[in-house]
Amino acid sequence: MNKPPAIVPREKLDFDLDGDIPKYWFDNDPFKTRFFDAMSTIFPEGERFFISCVRDYRDKVTDPHLQQEIKDFIRQEGQHGIVHTQYNNRLKAQGIDVDALERILTHFLFNIERRYLPKAQTLAETAAAEHMTAIMAHAFCERTDVLRKADHRMRAMYTWHAMEEVEHKAVAFDVMQKIAKVGYFRRVTSLLAVTLGFNINALLFARYMLVVDGFSRWQRTKMTVKGLWWLFKPGGLYLPLASHYLSYFKPGFHPWQSGQMRSYALWTDTFNRTGNPILAGEAVFAAGT
Repeated sequence: MNKPPAIVPREKLDFDLDGDIPKYWFDNDPFKTRFFDAMSTIFPEGERFFISCVRDYRDKVTDPHLQQEIKDFIRQEGQHGIVHTQYNNRLKAQGIDVDALERILTHFLFNIERRYLPKAQTLAETAAAEHMTAIMAHAFCERTDVLRKADHRMRAMYTWHAMEEVEHKAVAFDVMQKIAKVGYFRRVTSLLAVTLGFNINALLFARYMLVVDGFSRWQRTKMTVKGLWWLFKPGGLYLPLASHYLSYFKPGFHPWQSGQMRSYALWTDTFNRTGNPILAGEAVFAAGT
């Protein structure tokens, strides 16, 4: 198993989110942009859900190292929610009712899941979601062609988010396995449920944004068909990550079996030297061009 890096909460980061970021910042493509914008609207409430589900077991953790990792995990996830909320305020200025989207998520995650499901189940879903965000981090940072045509500030924001997701990718999993004693069946079925739920939410939220943008039903249909091909085609966003995704189904799986991203050291070295997350993101992108 690979040695994990330290979990380093990084706060008060400036991605110039108040700058002149284009409305369709991803390849001037409405679907690609709105799909990533939809992810951004999911993150603040999603991160709050993850924090709550790990906190359920915090008092039962006796290992000081895992306790510190939980503390740093919570700080990182809290910061992710703050930064994505800053970006989501831009979406509000474009007429997107972000508050309504967040109310939908809050109702489902906290009024339904947290109220009616066992704590072991919501923790298993948190671990599964962390696996998904970690492998998406590999997509964004190891395959620099993915965000090549994105605005550099948004690319930097998602790169920073990706690096920190990789740093803490095993925390919820370790709490799930060592403390909650979640079994194999709950672990893998939770991944299937989270995969389905995340993609349905992201696609529905993206569709709503395209409606607000004024595209006709026929235009939205064409965009969505083309966008789904971009997501799922051979060499697209998702399919190259299949083996990494499926590794979760191995009985003896642990997140650190997949190792570290090659770009991680470059990003952290650049950030530690400059304190600038945009320059760190561009260093990763430049190295892969």
